[in-house]
Amino acid sequence: MRKIVLQENESFDESMLERDSAFDAEALKVATDIVDTVRKQGDEALRSYSEKFDGVTLGELEVSEEEIEAAYTAVDEDFIRSVEYAADNVTEFHKRQLQQSWFTTRADGAITGQRFTPLERVGIYVPGGRAQYPSTVLMNAVPASVAGVDEIIMCTPPSKDGSVNPYTLVAANIVGVDRIFKVGGAQAIAAMAYGTESIPSVNKVTGPGNAFVAAAKKLVNGDVGIDMIAGPSEVCVLADESSIPEFVAIDLMAQAEHDPKATCYLVTTEEEMLPEIEAALAELLEQTPRREITEASLEHGLIVVCKTLTQAFEAVNVIAPEHLEVDMSDPWELLGSIRNAGAIFLGPWTPEAIGDYVAGPNHTLPTGGTAAFSSPLSVDDFVKKSSILSYSFDALEADADATMTLAAREGLWSHGRSVDLRLQFMQYVQEQLENANNDECGCGHDHDGEKSE
Repeated sequence: MRKIVLQENESFDESMLERDSAFDAEALKVATDIVDTVRKQGDEALRSYSEKFDGVTLGELEVSEEEIEAAYTAVDEDFIRSVEYAADNVTEFHKRQLQQSWFTTRADGAITGQRFTPLERVGIYVPGGRAQYPSTVLMNAVPASVAGVDEIIMCTPPSKDGSVNPYTLVAANIVGVDRIFKVGGAQAIAAMAYGTESIPSVNKVTGPGNAFVAAAKKLVNGDVGIDMIAGPSEVCVLADESSIPEFVAIDLMAQAEHDPKATCYLVTTEEEMLPEIEAALAELLEQTPRREITEASLEHGLIVVCKTLTQAFEAVNVIAPEHLEVDMSDPWELLGSIRNAGAIFLGPWTPEAIGDYVAGPNHTLPTGGTAAFSSPLSVDDFVKKSSILSYSFDALEADADATMTLAAREGLWSHGRSVDLRLQFMQYVQEQLENANNDECGCGHDHDGEKSE
């Protein structure tokens, strides 16, 4: 891992990160061709890309009920219980995110408010490749289900024999995914965005993927909603003299084993403990079956040695990591110093892995520093908000002058006139009512204190 030692009063700068983008120009070019082809050719393009990229010739693109039933016979009971346990925790956490529609009434009768409506259909993408991720199914499908989405479809790459990983299928079935398709990569994003003969179009696409998936999501964004453009995974461990070197080492490795491009950061005020952490890494790397991937990731990791806690938290907030582990004494006391992080893990007994699977919070998190302005996937991603307005005439009259003034300054004549016409209409109605009342009276007076001639 690369090391930076900050001097007294030196600030950590973003240029020190040497971050890669979530995708490159080549990925965007390839994804553009794929998205355009799928949009024009539908299922034919999907089958062609499956042969080209996945090495499989597909008949039906949709996973059948029989395949789902067979998946249950291929997985163990411990896995099923674990998925159900995790799903319960994730569901309970996300239920707390539900928001109620609300309305408020002014004294003059104006009613304003906000209504929350679930999306009708969403598509979740679950990557394959180096590993299978049934946990990704939970983290995308559960908040959609809690939000009240009508239909959840899922795309995931097939194996070379045309099957889908049974653990992924079982997880999807447990959490209520309605339809599953054997399609991966940028072509899956295009299919969900625009629809094909087999795959219906959706309102929003969520889920992580490689650079081509990220590029495809960028391309379809605006035609459909997306959750985020996710880059390689990240972890930042914040360590002090109380940290256990083996814990720091294994938690760095737990993120590094995802992908050679995953990035690991270690921020510490204790330079003298680095040899112990390095020794722990060396020992643990001897044991992991994913050593090649893990080492490749750690090679471009970064250690930031700080003189003070203030420097350390400044560095963390510049990094704005996807995952932040505060492996320090009194972590709750330090929470207020953290401004930018996707998920924050406090204390030595809270490894990032617990959040990946069962704790409840979502593990779909902003990467690449976007935690400075983005949030984890949540129920909010699966609902839309509508503003509600209902004015009485008194309320319209109260707001009329300011509305017409602003419209005039913007040169929007019809805007102002739409208010003015209503005022004039009400004035006309009131005059007609007064005339009618005078006619009905028949007393020979105009009701202004003068006798009529």
